[in-house]
Parts: sequence; structure tokens; C-alpha cells
Amino acid sequence: MSGSFPIRLSSHYFLRPFQDDDKDALTKHANNKAISDNMHNGFPYPFTDKHAEAFIRRANAEFPYKMLAIAEEDGVIGATGIWPQSDLHCLNGELGYWLAEAYWNKGIATMTVKSMLHYGFSHFGLNRIFARPFPENHASRRVLEKSGFRMEARLRQSMVKNGVVFDELIYAILKEDFR
Repeated sequence: MSGSFPIRLSSHYFLRPFQDDDKDALTKHANNKAISDNMHNGFPYPFTDKHAEAFIRRANAEFPYKMLAIAEEDGVIGATGIWPQSDLHCLNGELGYWLAEAYWNKGIATMTVKSMLHYGFSHFGLNRIFARPFPENHASRRVLEKSGFRMEARLRQSMVKNGVVFDELIYAILKEDFR
């Protein structure tokens, strides 16, 4: 691994680039409808080995890395990423993350988000990082709030997932507000 990896979250968890041998753990943890139901439609369910291989290739296609593995010594337990925007929105980046269900409610997502804010602001020249948690994903909304994000907007009935229309929430944090 090159650069400043791994990024330590705690004594047990860290962020790092994906590796080819992450495929099995990625497939195991990502193949979960509870995760897929809170992700963009491009995140499939069921999540197969072929999806994992494509995910790892995509994650490692650009440097600085936009997608990182959330890992422990035994392997990958989730993923996170920052996607810089373009044109008029070039100072903005979208944050995303998911974590294996067995690791929920342990503070790992909050540690991940705080580390990704530092990573995103320092590697991509961003001024604002935003996230779009689903309205019913109260845990993810709380993670963002604990990390300093504020809800900036609710776009009424602007999204659809699994045939259900719902509001889009936009949470954001500015570089000047990040500690």
C-alpha cells in the first residue's frame, strides 16, 4: 500500500485501499438487503463475487483513491468513499459509506466519517462534503450529525427506491466547520 495507509480509526479498525483478496469478505458482507436498501440502485442485491471483483477494480482505478475499505485485521467489513463533483460543483464531494450489519452500533461508522472528512478535505481540495442518507435511515443520519454535518435540504418526493417514492435529505459540512 502506498501513501498514508492504513488510516487508523481505532486499535481494531482502519481504512485502506481494497486488495484483490478482499473479494470473499466483500461479497459476504455486501450481500445484505438491509445494506442494499439504503444504497444507490447501482449497489446490487444479491451481491455476488462478480460484483465484488468489479467493485474492487473500480475502487482501485483512480489515485488518490475515492473508495476505501473499512477493515479490521481479519478483512473488509465495509466501504466508504468521497466522490468529487465537477463543473460548478467542483469544490463539493459526496460522501458515502456502508458497514457490515454485524458491526453496526459500535461507533465504527462515526469514526469512518470523521476520518473521511479529513481525507476528503486534504486530498481533493474540497470546500464542502455532503451526504444523502435515506430519511428512514436514522442511524446514518445520526452518524452524520455526530460528525458535524447539518441537514441543509429536504427535496420532497425526489427519489425512488424499490418502488417507494421518498424525500431526499442533503446533509453537508464545510471545510471551515470541520475540526
